[in-house]
Amino acid sequence: MSDDIRNNSENNQIDQPNNSSSPENIKHHLTGMYESWFLDYASYVILERAVPHINDGLKPVQRRILHSMKRMDDGRYNKVANIVGHTMQFHPHGDASIGDALIQLGQKDFLIDCQGNWGNILTGDRAAAPRYIEARLSKFALEVVFNPKTTEWQKSYDGRNKEPITLPLKFPLLLAQGAEGIAVGLSSKILPHNFNELCEASINYLNGKKFTLYPDFQTGGYVDVARYNDGERGGNVKVRAKINKIDNRTLSITEIPFGKTTTSVIDSILKAVDKGKIKIRKVDDNTSANVEIIVHLPSGVSSDKTIDALYAFTDCEVSISPNCCVIDDNKPHFLTVSDVLKKSVDNTLDLLQKELEIRKSELEEGLHLASLEKIFIEERIYKDKEFENAKNMDAACKHIDKRLTPFYPKLIREVTKEDILKLMEIKMGRILKFNTNKAEEGILKMMKEIEEINKELSNMIAYTSRWFKMLQDKYGKDHPRLTEIRSFDNIEITKVVEANQKLYFNADEGFMGTDLKGGEFINNCSDFDDIIIFYKNGTYMITPVADKKFIGKDVIHIDVFQKDDERTIYNVVYRDGKEGGIHYIKRFFVTSVIRDKDYDVTQGTPGSEIVYFSSNPNGEAEVIHVSLKIRRSERNRIRKTEFDEDFSEIGIKGKQAKGNILTKRDVKKITLKEQGGSTLGGVDIWFDPDVKKLNHDERGLYLGEFTDEDRILVTTDKGIFYTCSYDISTHFEGNITHIEKLDEEKVWTAVLFDANNKNFPYLKRFTFEDVNKPESYLGGNEKSREVILTTNPSPIFKVVFGGADKHRDPITIDAVKFIDQKGFGAKGKRITTYDIAEIIELNPWSPEDEGNEADEDTNQEPKEIEPTIKTIERNDSPSAEDDSNLESKEDESTMKGINNGQMELF
Repeated sequence: MSDDIRNNSENNQIDQPNNSSSPENIKHHLTGMYESWFLDYASYVILERAVPHINDGLKPVQRRILHSMKRMDDGRYNKVANIVGHTMQFHPHGDASIGDALIQLGQKDFLIDCQGNWGNILTGDRAAAPRYIEARLSKFALEVVFNPKTTEWQKSYDGRNKEPITLPLKFPLLLAQGAEGIAVGLSSKILPHNFNELCEASINYLNGKKFTLYPDFQTGGYVDVARYNDGERGGNVKVRAKINKIDNRTLSITEIPFGKTTTSVIDSILKAVDKGKIKIRKVDDNTSANVEIIVHLPSGVSSDKTIDALYAFTDCEVSISPNCCVIDDNKPHFLTVSDVLKKSVDNTLDLLQKELEIRKSELEEGLHLASLEKIFIEERIYKDKEFENAKNMDAACKHIDKRLTPFYPKLIREVTKEDILKLMEIKMGRILKFNTNKAEEGILKMMKEIEEINKELSNMIAYTSRWFKMLQDKYGKDHPRLTEIRSFDNIEITKVVEANQKLYFNADEGFMGTDLKGGEFINNCSDFDDIIIFYKNGTYMITPVADKKFIGKDVIHIDVFQKDDERTIYNVVYRDGKEGGIHYIKRFFVTSVIRDKDYDVTQGTPGSEIVYFSSNPNGEAEVIHVSLKIRRSERNRIRKTEFDEDFSEIGIKGKQAKGNILTKRDVKKITLKEQGGSTLGGVDIWFDPDVKKLNHDERGLYLGEFTDEDRILVTTDKGIFYTCSYDISTHFEGNITHIEKLDEEKVWTAVLFDANNKNFPYLKRFTFEDVNKPESYLGGNEKSREVILTTNPSPIFKVVFGGADKHRDPITIDAVKFIDQKGFGAKGKRITTYDIAEIIELNPWSPEDEGNEADEDTNQEPKEIEPTIKTIERNDSPSAEDDSNLESKEDESTMKGINNGQMELF
């Protein structure tokens, strides 16, 4: 039947080529529909729904919501359901879209004052139903968004009401709130920025100064803006959660990336655990007002490595691509964040100028009418007989105009008939109560305000700058920066992924893999690892991990390959060619190769063979014993048939190096005689303060050469110190004041105010120790504060008195003579009970000065010390001890020292 229909259709098309249902006409008709209807739809979605306007930074639905709230505003909260219903007069797309847009506006905490359960951007919880929650315009919105006198209006969609084309918004709200929308053929994604930074950038732009803007998110976290590209399309930012170490087995996530919720972050962590990329015992969500996700680690798992793995495999790190698309001049434009700010500030300047001009016009009109009224009443024009006997209104108006003519030069504009009619409408009661002095006062006040407005209009740049400064002072404290700008290091997935697989090798069958039922266990590995394989014939290759893969039976070494590893050294003896060839010895490392490509340790001569092989993770160089194979005819001529060879005497070269000749004779066997130590020395470590991580790449501060037993010392601005290993995956948090290689012999000197002892200033000399957990060197009280912490071996301090004791002369303290060296937990020795203005280190010291410090026994004073300043020296009597003495005895001993120096201190 279908064939009959097809044939009939074809016959009809032939017989009736001009029929409107012919394929040609149908095709043309559809093309026309596409060109007109679809483009109209696309334009409507772009202009009226998805993309914000550059003037006020709002989408149409947001603009209509704010307009409705302004019409309903009486200072009290309104039910959100009522606001939605009122907005439907202007927005033709239903209550759901209005309600969702209203909730999003309220959660951004700029324009709407919310009451009730408005949801939670941290957890993703939805808001309560519109009938249960309330809202009103915020003070900020009332101040910067609305002014009917400067608003351009248009009819609403049904013609019954009028709505603003754009609101007269006097602030770059688009950059403060951010925006996101998907239209037909394009999208917009503008990231939010900090309120205070926007105000400062606006002021800088007005005054011709440079400015730079970076995103700031309500959810906090860290952001890397290296590729932000001023928010232009094609840029990119990376956002990370803030992860803290509670202890070695517990991590706390306290801030999350923008656009994510605690639920989505936890789900991503659990998925990574299911895939075996991370080892985690359990995850607890304690989020309420603030984010708190507790991640518990099993024993034996590195917390630092887990932090990197969380960033690599979960939503703890996300990449965001901004796309600054806005409506300008009724068209979509792709701009930069700086362009948007400039246009917004220019628009703000124009609006402020219009407001001033409108206010000036109103004042001038009021001044004109007040002056006419004053003349009309003081000259008693209303009592003229000619005025009283006027036949009609026109005659009365002519008489008044005639009487006012002598005063016209004093008026700011011409008198119109409407002005005269307003004078005639003045009631007698008002005339009787008229007070000339008050009228003069009102006129002078208006003239003064007009004069001030003229001054502002003549310098709109300064006036607009003051406007932004006023907004910052008034509202800036409510909008501190929440997202910390940092540089992120590149996390190598292969180094942080959990080794959740076991690698086996079956030598009999020549298979390796993670899914073998039998074979020799090689090492733990991950799905991202590569495997390096050496063969007896001298070739080697690198291949990815697989469930089961045939690699051959002639394997002499197989292990997990570490890319760019220059510390794993391979020690090899190989025979060049067939039996009887020269034997070579070499040491080399393999840093990078092409996967599944064969490489050769030997020179490639057919028949070559590796006769000795060892892999050394830290460059160890063993001693081998070589036994030669001697023919009977050679036994009398060759005396040395055995000898030892030390690999430490062989230089480390590239994998393609030929090597050194070990012997030109046949080798019977080679055996290990003695294990050797590392020939590579320590590892050079640098600390990069931008990313707060260690590295081998010579970035940042050089910490020194580290061996296995060495540790790193870290001190923070909270008076806390801790030690850690030099593993480059170690994470450092907080404000670090010192970081260096731990030297338990180095003496440190600290000047501090001890909160446990009335905040008196104390001085202590001590050494740091290798500790298992963070410790305080300020006494454990969080309110104690450090003034100076120095590694100077012989520091001298100047103490300047202040407050009620500022009349006292400054004193100096030689720390070495003032107090003995104690442990970091010692209280120290009190300096004084008087008010201190400042304490200065007179002879700052750096490691470059080592060996040049003055001999302590010479009692030499630094050049900066004035001769009249006396020095407090340590009294060797028992009363000068630190922790075990009563303070009264300490005061007594110190007073004796001062009196001997002819200065009264206590």
